[in-house]
Amino acid sequence: MAPTIQSPTQSMRHRVALFFCASLVTIFLFPISGCASHPNAIVIGSKNFTEQLVLGELFAQIIETHTHLRVERRFYLAGTFICQQAILAGRIDIYPEYTGTALTAVLKQSPEGNKQEVYARVREAYEKEFNLTLGPPLGFNDTFAIEIRGDDARRLHLTALSQAAAYAPHWRAGFGYEFMERADGYKGLAASYGLHFAEPPRVMDLGLLSRALVQKQVDLIAGNNTDGLISALDLFVLEDDHHYFPPYEAVAVMRLEMLTAHPEVKRAMDLLAGKISDDDMRRMNYAVDGQHRDPVTVVREFLATHNMLRQ
Repeated sequence: MAPTIQSPTQSMRHRVALFFCASLVTIFLFPISGCASHPNAIVIGSKNFTEQLVLGELFAQIIETHTHLRVERRFYLAGTFICQQAILAGRIDIYPEYTGTALTAVLKQSPEGNKQEVYARVREAYEKEFNLTLGPPLGFNDTFAIEIRGDDARRLHLTALSQAAAYAPHWRAGFGYEFMERADGYKGLAASYGLHFAEPPRVMDLGLLSRALVQKQVDLIAGNNTDGLISALDLFVLEDDHHYFPPYEAVAVMRLEMLTAHPEVKRAMDLLAGKISDDDMRRMNYAVDGQHRDPVTVVREFLATHNMLRQ
């Protein structure tokens, strides 16, 4: 079935508002858990796409393996805003995030700095403003990937975004809700590269972007660098030759109150530091998205391969 694509611009704000309202109702209606009501349980949350599900399951299994704590899984909590509100309210204790996203979407700071600088800025601000902290970087950088069809890249001899800008007036673009609104998203990207498309960008769910590109409903999308379907669907990632995007190192956002009560959680989570490469994440994403395998099994195999299932 072809992706259901929403008409752009006019209806987008209304749709996003309804989406957030519905998600907020979900967040605030589900029972408060965590240290206050379940002193021996850790609640893991995630956003609503495959990589976040995999990372949330990874966090859950590493804690279950290396502590005596029970873990509750609260996955698919919509986007960044909802996860941030959930952890601030104590509904979840940990969720996967990306440093560039935290910097721009949450802290509303300019997307500048190398990966060490961005990590330090985000961690300092999270601890000071939110009583949250970051775990060590997991090892991969899930930056935005501006993608076109492989056939188009080969036919037009395109490798970089600056080259593709000349063809954009004849193309249709497709982006996710957050990308249209974020400081590090569409508006800044368009300004940096002088992008002008044949029509306003179409706004759709993240899970529909790649299929829409393959089915020629759009000609350019903003996906993720670690998307496991890029190679499988013969898509091509254009080089960000203006270095517009900041680093998006994957990290765990954790409640400091929870870590004070359960320091063993930090020790378990530290085992993941630097252990997941870009290729590792692509393989796990592809196993779930492309091969339709159970994420629980995929994560367990990854941990076993890296000898992290032993007490």
